[in-house]
Amino acid sequence: MDLTVRRAGPADAETLARFGRRLARETEDRTLDPATIRAGVRSVFEKERGAFYLVAEAPDDSENGSEDGRETAGALMVTREWSDWRDGMFWWIQSVYVRPAHRRQGVYRALYRDVRRRATEAPDVCGLRLYVERDNAAARAAYEALGMQQTSYRLYETGL
Repeated sequence: MDLTVRRAGPADAETLARFGRRLARETEDRTLDPATIRAGVRSVFEKERGAFYLVAEAPDDSENGSEDGRETAGALMVTREWSDWRDGMFWWIQSVYVRPAHRRQGVYRALYRDVRRRATEAPDVCGLRLYVERDNAAARAAYEALGMQQTSYRLYETGL
């Protein structure tokens, strides 16, 4: 597949928010408030959040295709976490979404390789991490196929 990966910008915010709503519905059967997720996505572009998005674009062969003949096939967000143990930054891969029509065609692989390249070029990055729904076997298989390994950590959280 002819994929192009690029860093997302403010013009991508609506698509990224739509992907986030679909991701929550598909993986957790959750309905996100559209205004809240739009604000959350826009915040990445408008404020220093230590995060960025990447989008993968593919040829758009639909009848009502885009002007440039490309469509956003998938996206992910990268956030940063400082590790005092390693004196370096972990990049967390989050909000991974690939449109159903583009799944199993190398979209996530292209996004991951771009993240890995960027991380390798950044002098303070010591590793990549992500979390995945425990029952999402397809996602786990995709991550493992790219060399990622399950860790011994469990994830805990609390709302405020």
